[in-house]
Amino acid sequence: MPPVRGRGASRRRMAAAEKKAAAAAGAPSGDWWDAFCRRMSGTLSCIEDAQRFESVFKMPRRAFDYVCNLVKDEMMVRSSSYTFLDGTMLCLEDRVAIALRRLNSGGSLVTVGSSVGVNHSTVSLITWRFIEAMEERASHHLRWPDSGEMEKIKSKFEKIHGLPNCCGIVDTTYITMCLSSAEPNCKVWLDQEKNYSMVLQAIFDLDMRFTDIVTGWPGSMKESSILHSSGLFKLCEKGERLNGTKLKVSDGSEIGEYLIGDSGYPLLPWLLTPYHEKDLIESRAEFNSRHSAARTVAPRTLAKFKDTWKFLQGEMWRPDKHKLPRIIHVCCLLHNIVIDLQETTMDEARAWPNDHDANYRQQVCQLADENGIKLRDKLSEHLISR
Repeated sequence: MPPVRGRGASRRRMAAAEKKAAAAAGAPSGDWWDAFCRRMSGTLSCIEDAQRFESVFKMPRRAFDYVCNLVKDEMMVRSSSYTFLDGTMLCLEDRVAIALRRLNSGGSLVTVGSSVGVNHSTVSLITWRFIEAMEERASHHLRWPDSGEMEKIKSKFEKIHGLPNCCGIVDTTYITMCLSSAEPNCKVWLDQEKNYSMVLQAIFDLDMRFTDIVTGWPGSMKESSILHSSGLFKLCEKGERLNGTKLKVSDGSEIGEYLIGDSGYPLLPWLLTPYHEKDLIESRAEFNSRHSAARTVAPRTLAKFKDTWKFLQGEMWRPDKHKLPRIIHVCCLLHNIVIDLQETTMDEARAWPNDHDANYRQQVCQLADENGIKLRDKLSEHLISR
């Protein structure tokens, strides 16, 4: 899956889109949301008005309006084709709302449809149209940072965790799923905990944004194998990524840009994992401490991501394995949009749980590149010397 992300130019696009969305939204009283609340009164009756919107859509109204404006053209191509059971035509906001409910509630097509008063087939058609529209219109919210953006990311890693020249955290999570009755013996999708799953590998910055993802690989593959099969690995090995400004250390040598990852990954010149041995010397213990503190962002973000988009918990549905990677991608885009609109604070994020793969054992990779060993030692000595 191509890594896509936007910040600089996308900020300007977002500002313009927000103005259009605000104009389209109308006055707060008597707007679309009031009518939608009445349709969902049975599921919202115990929720305070101020909390209703975010409890239903897992995003503030500002982000919802922005998403509506992004997908407006694609979602309204067949404006008269979709109606509520009472014959009322679905407006743009209704359609986006139904798609978001399908993705974040974890409910079946029938459950989501009955909760808002539409046929289950309508839920299915609208959700897939929304997926396609987001792929077309929102891809700039998930791409690899440009040089200016990367300098800001590195500065934040150094300021908060004391890791100079660090460009992100890599981690993986399992998206569980059911296989159809036609393929009960398809062991390739069976992961280490005997669940059928698809793997998502992602890179995060300290703002908890996805900056690169790859998904579609079966759960039987190890973290290290998925890394080696990714476009990220090929680009880094060819020197076409993580090739920015280098850090000069006291002995005159240089340390290039790098990512950090857990023990399931190989130690490489551009991917630093923790020391495994016990009774570490001071410099190595200090490196592990800083590495561990910074890396907590990844599991916390993945836990929040999977809790928000419950569709990806997958126990009750039988996904099309060709469509599932696209759905995962769109959920990542939605996650980034909420952060890009600055609706999540660091203090709130620290309260997120960090167990995104409950009961899954930590993988351990013993592969270590000789240059990676030297670079990690050099960085550890640099940290303690300062």
